[in-house]
Amino acid sequence: MTVYATLCFLAAAAMLITFLNSKIGKMQSTIAITAGSLILSLLIVIAGKNGFSPLQEIASEQLAKIDFNSFLLNGILGFLLFAGGLGIKLGNIKDQKWEIAVLALGATLFSTFFIGYVLFYICQFLDFQFDLIYCLLFGALISPTDPIAVLAIVKKLNAPKRISTQIEGESLFNDGFGLVIFVTLYSIAFSDTQPTALSITELFLHEAIGGIIYGLALGLLFHYLISATNDHSMELLLTLGIPSAGYVFAPIIGVSGPLAMVVSGIMIGNWTRINGFSKESIKLLDHFWELIDEFLNGILFLLIGLSMLEYSFHREDWVLMVIAVPLTLTARYLSIKFSYVAFKRFREYNPYSVSVLTWGGLRGGLALAMAMAIPAGVIIIPSKQIDVREIILVMTYSAVFFSILVQGSTITPLINKAKAWQEKQK
Repeated sequence: MTVYATLCFLAAAAMLITFLNSKIGKMQSTIAITAGSLILSLLIVIAGKNGFSPLQEIASEQLAKIDFNSFLLNGILGFLLFAGGLGIKLGNIKDQKWEIAVLALGATLFSTFFIGYVLFYICQFLDFQFDLIYCLLFGALISPTDPIAVLAIVKKLNAPKRISTQIEGESLFNDGFGLVIFVTLYSIAFSDTQPTALSITELFLHEAIGGIIYGLALGLLFHYLISATNDHSMELLLTLGIPSAGYVFAPIIGVSGPLAMVVSGIMIGNWTRINGFSKESIKLLDHFWELIDEFLNGILFLLIGLSMLEYSFHREDWVLMVIAVPLTLTARYLSIKFSYVAFKRFREYNPYSVSVLTWGGLRGGLALAMAMAIPAGVIIIPSKQIDVREIILVMTYSAVFFSILVQGSTITPLINKAKAWQEKQK
């Protein structure tokens, strides 16, 4: 079966799960698809253990044909981030610009180094020879909240505006900054040349600042192109040019494609929406990108659940999987708490803000894609042929599934408490 055929069947399966959930389960579709795919993976594994091994082999073989890292990081991520940026209201971001900047960059950096150093000392205590740079690499890929998971779950719960803006804006921007931090640490860990402080700084600034400038240029170019036509179909087709060709061109010039998509999405969703689109096209724009977002999300979260079939779990893996969840949550809580210590010096906030941002800081396919980008073969436990990639993958898998299934399904009561407090203040 071809990769295209596999993706078609996965898309059909995702739509079927979503349809059944709308009639029976009534869960948020992202959670339903992830849970459904996880159950399907477990059934395939159980079948394989009971004499139906060809079923597991066929499923694993077909999934192995899909390069998850390339499919997400070099493909659909551009569409998902652009769609997320379209829905951001610029006026809300202006009101929360400093909070979003601190959370997206400062909190992400704090979490990266907190997770990295704590994990390193835990591994030393357990006698696992896991170098500090690899621990920091795990911290870099798991610290950013995944905008795809966050926007798919939290946004639809109608959280108080200020909290909603912070968590949406943070997830969109720390995704881009997180990728830049990951790429920087990756170059230190696996580069043939010895990096210097200057080269690392240059790489970070070139990726981050370059991505923002490139996003502004893209947004400006397509604003004028869209404004030059009154054809509804052409207006929508032009928006596709940004996350397709625009996103693919970003790594060619060495800048952050994710940051560029967020910036250009915000520009098109605010400036062009008012001054460029015809009135009839505005409704079409929202429906068009909502459909693309839902379709790609369905395939992505189904792949996340089925990716379990590709893993081999050793005892050491299980130990670190158990450690990964509380470590990630602790880092998230501390990074948010310390940020709010500074924020509260300037304005008053909802008392549930820290709790909602901590528990609503979901991880998803982006973290898994970064983990899958780590090269195989760097052995750290020779007796079992366990390499760095396997350790980081299973820890990431643990944190992602806990995030989507547990945090995503239990965030509603916290948001309801935040909304109740907000109502009392009116």
